[in-house]
Amino acid sequence: MKKLKSFKGRKVLLSIGCVILWMSTHAADGPKANSTPAFFAFDNGVGLGKWSPEEQATTLKELGYAGIGYTGVLGNRNQAFEARGLRVFSLYVGCTPGKTPAYAPHLMEGMKQLEGTGVVLWLTVLGPTNDEDAARVVQEIADTADPLGVKIALYPHAGFHVATATDAVRLVKKVDRSNVGVTINLCHELKAGNGEKLGDIVKEAAPYLSLVSINGADRDGRSWEQLIQPLGEGDFDVAALLAQLWDAGYTGPIGLQCYGVKGDQKTNLKKSIEAWTLLTSASSLEKESL
Repeated sequence: MKKLKSFKGRKVLLSIGCVILWMSTHAADGPKANSTPAFFAFDNGVGLGKWSPEEQATTLKELGYAGIGYTGVLGNRNQAFEARGLRVFSLYVGCTPGKTPAYAPHLMEGMKQLEGTGVVLWLTVLGPTNDEDAARVVQEIADTADPLGVKIALYPHAGFHVATATDAVRLVKKVDRSNVGVTINLCHELKAGNGEKLGDIVKEAAPYLSLVSINGADRDGRSWEQLIQPLGEGDFDVAALLAQLWDAGYTGPIGLQCYGVKGDQKTNLKKSIEAWTLLTSASSLEKESL
């Protein structure tokens, strides 16, 4: 093996080594064969605003991703993914209770495009507001989405009214709609200082959990550059988080957060899908163990 020339390189090797060691003792705890959760990439790491849907879909297909999570309106972007046997998993939108209007005017009309697609509306809830006003707005959106068969997942985001999964669980209980669930976003939980609490957070969120996002990260990172890295980089134990999700019975889609990651996006996507394979493939574990 070639000598690693940087501390970052040593961290990557250590992280991958920990993944292999973890899987040698926990592989049986993960999803059964052929049930690995679908792994998709956020559009912020797939040429957002620069690549056509066709280029995005072709790239993700070649690398082995299951699809993409988009921002804004769906439009005709779903067609490029369906043509390649991939999916659009989510559509990232926001609402701001207390403002008039509380969400973009095109949201309700655009929601009709989601009927029958399986695309989840990934909804941020901004502030300042309170849970009562926030719940009324989310209920209004949910009641429009439900007849269309559209699911909503509250998306925790640092600095927003719903900033963590715990906030999302609290609000989803007030909303009390069967088509509204929650999300665990690794980078935003770490930003909130919840790294040591993630096991408990997974258990709390599990009954409502619709989507999860992961990435490489430094456990004690403060900047987004430290908290959002290609998967397999940083010293946060993503394998342990996945084990907690498996233990809680989560088998839904998992997205790759790519916001602000520097470097060539195709290279970053390749690094992350290779790390994902190590995290989830028992066959790769057996090869490494020989």
